[in-house]
Amino acid sequence: MTAADVTRPTGASPQAIQHHYDRGNDFFSVWLDPTLTYSCALWRGDEDLQQAQLNKIDWILDRAGADGVGRLLDVGCGWGGLLRRATERRRAEQAVGLSLSAAQVAWIAAQRWPCLEARLESWMDHVPQAPYGAIVSVGAFEHFARLDQTPAQKHAGYRDFFNFCHRVLAPNGRLALQTIIYGTADRSKFSPFFAEKIFPESDLPHIEEIETACAGLFEIEVLRRDGAHYARTARAWLSALRAKRAQAIALAGTEQVADYEKYLGLLVVGFHTGSMDLARLGLRRIGVEGEMS
Repeated sequence: MTAADVTRPTGASPQAIQHHYDRGNDFFSVWLDPTLTYSCALWRGDEDLQQAQLNKIDWILDRAGADGVGRLLDVGCGWGGLLRRATERRRAEQAVGLSLSAAQVAWIAAQRWPCLEARLESWMDHVPQAPYGAIVSVGAFEHFARLDQTPAQKHAGYRDFFNFCHRVLAPNGRLALQTIIYGTADRSKFSPFFAEKIFPESDLPHIEEIETACAGLFEIEVLRRDGAHYARTARAWLSALRAKRAQAIALAGTEQVADYEKYLGLLVVGFHTGSMDLARLGLRRIGVEGEMS
């Protein structure tokens, strides 16, 4: 691995993140559930989308050991639904969310929820004043590598993330991670429409790349592969968007709504056929030494 491999910037730029997530909070609220959770739900029966999203949030918080934790970090915090549940229902004393979406951070700040804050900041720049008792990251890992990176660069970026989590996490702390992964496809089959119109400067991991990148830093305690859950989630989103299409067009315009209908439809197909998959992981920090430096 060369010096350029290590020093090249990791993952999507703030501009690329804002290209997708700053399309309008009101637009997303048309077709997401009331918690504004924009990631795969966890379905256990015939519940509605909101309950399935709460199922997912609770699963993530359980894997992170978040109950009563002093400090919790959410890397890629979206519109703050997980942060809010951690403080209101799980008694986390303080929850910090990191996002590169200016719209999301502003929306969270406007809610004035107690005991939590969102920062317009990358995990690469985050220097906490004290260790965290739990870390979660849902739907952000997909943005930690780019299609134009070599395998070595991709691995280095993932390794940097796990090193960061290990460094800022208290001894015996836990990390809960949810991410889309490659299933039967690989990066040569990454949709040009996704890469150009929806998620620029992003790439998916293979599960083996996650396992290799966290080796020696975290033990994987739990791994679920829930692609069928994402197919169902995307169908729910697409149905909601179509049901309120006129409202969505009034907010975002015909072209954006058409792009998102196509995008959500491709998600349904991708997860149904298995070309993409969904991984949920519970990881335990290895080692009791190495306080935050």
